[in-house]
Formats: sequence, C-alpha cells, structure tokens
Amino acid sequence: MKQNEVRLILILLILILFIAGAFILKIVNRENNVYASYTPGTYQYEEEKEPGEINITRKEYEKQETEIEYITTYETDETLPKGIVQVKQEGRTGKKQIVIEKTYENDELINEEVISDKIIKAPINKIVVTGGSKYSSNYKIKVGDTLYVTPYILELKLEPDVNSEKIYTLAMDDEVILLEKEETWYKISYKKYTGYVPENCLTYLKPKSEIDYNIEGETLTKEELLSKLSFNIKLNAPSGLSLEQFKKVLTGMEQDSNKIFEQNAEYFYYIEKQYNINGIFVAAIGIHESNFGKSQISLDKKNLFGYGANDSNPYNNAYDFSDYSEGIDLIARVLTKYYINPAGTKIYDGQVATGDYYYSSTLSGVNEKYATDKNWANSVYKWMTYLYNRI
Repeated sequence: MKQNEVRLILILLILILFIAGAFILKIVNRENNVYASYTPGTYQYEEEKEPGEINITRKEYEKQETEIEYITTYETDETLPKGIVQVKQEGRTGKKQIVIEKTYENDELINEEVISDKIIKAPINKIVVTGGSKYSSNYKIKVGDTLYVTPYILELKLEPDVNSEKIYTLAMDDEVILLEKEETWYKISYKKYTGYVPENCLTYLKPKSEIDYNIEGETLTKEELLSKLSFNIKLNAPSGLSLEQFKKVLTGMEQDSNKIFEQNAEYFYYIEKQYNINGIFVAAIGIHESNFGKSQISLDKKNLFGYGANDSNPYNNAYDFSDYSEGIDLIARVLTKYYINPAGTKIYDGQVATGDYYYSSTLSGVNEKYATDKNWANSVYKWMTYLYNRI
C-alpha cells in the first residue's frame, strides 16, 4: 500500500473518532449536566410549513430554584396521653434546581416539562410522637411553667425566627422555664441562656414520670360545632373537634369501602394541633379528590389528594407516599404555607407563610389557584357539611 493511501486512511480514522467523541460528549452533557447545555431565556425556532400557513415552534429553557418539602412520619407512644403531639425531630425543607422546557407554537404555550433537576440541599424529615394511652390531657401551658425539650436536639434562637442566630443547642429532656408566648414561638430560659424555640418542641409532661393524665378538657357539642360551619368558614383555624369526634366522623362511612379514612382519622386531628388548619376541610379535599380513596393514584401511591399531579401527566407526576399519613401531613403544610394565610404570617416549625397563592382564608379563596375546576369549592363544602353532620 502506498504511503499516501496509508496517510489518507489514518486521517479518515482520526476524523471518525473525533466525530464519535463529540457525539458521546453531547449525550453525557444532556444526561448529566443539562444546566450547561441550556441557557435560560434561549430560544430555538423551527418552521413547519402547512398549506396556506406557517407554524413557528420555539422552545424556551428556564432555570428555577424550588423547595423540597419534607415528609413527616408518626410514632405512637403508649405511655403518653391520647391527643398529645410531640416533635421528636424537627423537619427542614430542602432545595432543588430544575430546568423547565417550555414549548410554544405561534406564541401559545402548548407544553411545559421539567427535563432535569438536581438537589442543592436535602430535606430532613420530621418525626412526630403521638399519645396512645387510654387517658387524655388538655392541659394549657402557661407562662412560668417548667417545660421539657422533646426533639433529640433543638437550637435555641436569638430571635423568634427560624433563620435567626443560634445561641445554644438544647438536648432531649432538658428542663426549661417558659417566659413568654409569641404566636408559634416560646421564649424560654435555660441555665444562663435566654432565647426562642418553636412551641411544638416543648412539653409540660415530665420525662419518665408517672402522672395522672386523666384530665378531660372541654369538648364542643355537635350544635356548637355546626354553628361555626358556613361556606365562608375561616380555614386557617382548627375545626374544634376532639380526637374522638374525628374518629366518629370518619368511621363507618359506606362510601369508604377500603376504610382508608377510618384508619387514618387521627391524622386529620394531628394536623390541626400542629398547623392551625381545619382538619375537616382537609379530609373533605381528600374525599373529593380520591373518591373516598378509590382513585388509582390513591390506591397505588397512597396519595389522597393527587398531590403533584398535573393535567399533562397526572398519574406519573403524582407523589408516592409510603403511608397515607405522610400525604395528609404534607398537604396540610402546603395549604397552610401557600394558600390559607397571607405572606408573613407565622406558621409551623418557626416558618412564615409565603402566601404565593393566597386570596382569602375561605373555600372560594383557595379555589382561585388550587383547582382549575371553578365548582371545586362547592364540591368540597358539600363533603365538609356531610362530615360535620356525622358528629
């Protein structure tokens, strides 16, 4: 073979290897580093010619940073009185960065899809302990009481703000004195330190002690509870039902053939205790969205609310939960944070409401952004009325 022919073959081989390498690199960037592949605000145009008209399709790539909500898991302690809710581990939201591909046809948005996401900060799940004894207690904590820390570790803050400077780290069962109550925060003293902690991280129950918990608090009658019910009821306040009333309301419903609401009745009470939201309202949403737990998303994913589902791909985009209680807790926090409280309202876990979708604290206000169905509020109210009348 002549020298020139050998040189030509080598050049062709090098060229083929170069093209193959570039192609592989493009795939890797697409799969693993989509953030380097697309520039926010960059458009790609394509013309599709049809008889008599020209359709112009373009794609827009947008980066966004969003929160990852934590999951709450529940544990039962048979030594604690029923109705008690204690935080064993504080939850923390995470953050992720997503890239959204938006497709427009003649300036009309026809598709929106998340094509990639990466976690910037992982969430920390919340652990809640609930009382499981036969006794109940409705003691009201007051200034001057001796209280005890319930989480494994708890940051004592300089100000009543989750982002405030930490001045000390408290441990489970540390004994503190309540100095002031400030919405969802308690000002306390511990040894030489004075600062703030979230109220649901303290208890008046002395650790490892035998106390007579048989303290029955006031229970509202059916007539008193029904007198508060109206289409314009404020949803950012508890219904006022006791734990036993929640169980009565959600037990024995003929439509609840899988007994999903019956077996999870207590969690609609626990969300009231933690998040200052009407638990009957949340249960009514679950009934409406899941057809009493019979929807495929509810059965397969333990998701009573279709949370995460969207019109383009509802089943696949809906969240998976390992237990129904996780979804009940999460939707209560989402509604509290984004829908039923104006921005700046102090809410759970030392956080404040963003009020992104807040119009009012009523069913009509939530309907504005929560559901595209304009009759959604009326449907949910129908089920609220049904449940209240079962008290």
